[in-house]
Amino acid sequence: MTEPLPLVQVDETELKVPRLGLGTAHIGKKGEAEAVAIVQRALEVGIAFLDTAPLYRTEPLLGLALAGVPRDSYVLATKVGRLPDGQGRYQPDYSRDGILKSFELSLKTLGVDRIDILHIHDPDHHYDQALHEAYPALAELRRQGVIQAVGSGMNQWQMLADFAQNADFDCFLLAGRYTLLEQNSLEGLEIIRQTHTSIFAGGVYNTGILATGATTNATYNYRLAPPEIMDKARHLEAICTRYGVPLNAAAVQFAAAHPAITSLVLGADAADQINENLQAFFTPIPDAFWEDIRAEGLIESGAPTPKAVP
Repeated sequence: MTEPLPLVQVDETELKVPRLGLGTAHIGKKGEAEAVAIVQRALEVGIAFLDTAPLYRTEPLLGLALAGVPRDSYVLATKVGRLPDGQGRYQPDYSRDGILKSFELSLKTLGVDRIDILHIHDPDHHYDQALHEAYPALAELRRQGVIQAVGSGMNQWQMLADFAQNADFDCFLLAGRYTLLEQNSLEGLEIIRQTHTSIFAGGVYNTGILATGATTNATYNYRLAPPEIMDKARHLEAICTRYGVPLNAAAVQFAAAHPAITSLVLGADAADQINENLQAFFTPIPDAFWEDIRAEGLIESGAPTPKAVP
């Protein structure tokens, strides 16, 4: 048995989330039964922070898994900004009407009476509409008490930092931009931290390579890892081997160590990966490991590292 996951408050809301959440984008890869098992296992071990989106097409599976589960026993996040076009695709729509329609569809699909966190989903090419139409619609839902927190989920930090300074967001989901392989978002994390906006870090395995290592088909940012990333991953693996530290544990604990990061949203496509993610969070890692990582120039100088617990 591992110790219970710590709970952390989301901005100034009444929400508290565990330090690990479950990203559900891939829970359906092995079928409906496995999807239900993944969610149920996460809840059993205290990973009671669940993140989904209409675009992932897993809201129906999550709804199935949550049927009969007490609503107050988990925190649920989904996203708005994409609507089905009737032909099996989702199209961008960040208008007020589009946001409200997406929200109502998610409530129905998930089979719940409320959603705790609502993110504007990947508004990269829709900045003005996201800030001036989508955000006010979500802020109104928050005032009404229909949702508790307003957020945005993106694969870039620049727009999130801008949002943090120009509107009253509670949280952001930043995917893949603060990892053991990539810390280019340090400036953005500090900007966001100063606004007291919570950050959930997704993609801490950079879509695979920090979980699998530099294997032949290792992926980085949704593609086959390029040679320079493979070389860096091998370098990291060599230090991991030296200290007997699993690569995935180093990846998880490094991202969690930044003071701007409230929770990590880790994906899983099999129930046993829930246990692997939990173990990665709690695996002891000596300070000397992080000192070597820094000394060998594998992380940015301003990136904080975990402190070993005596």
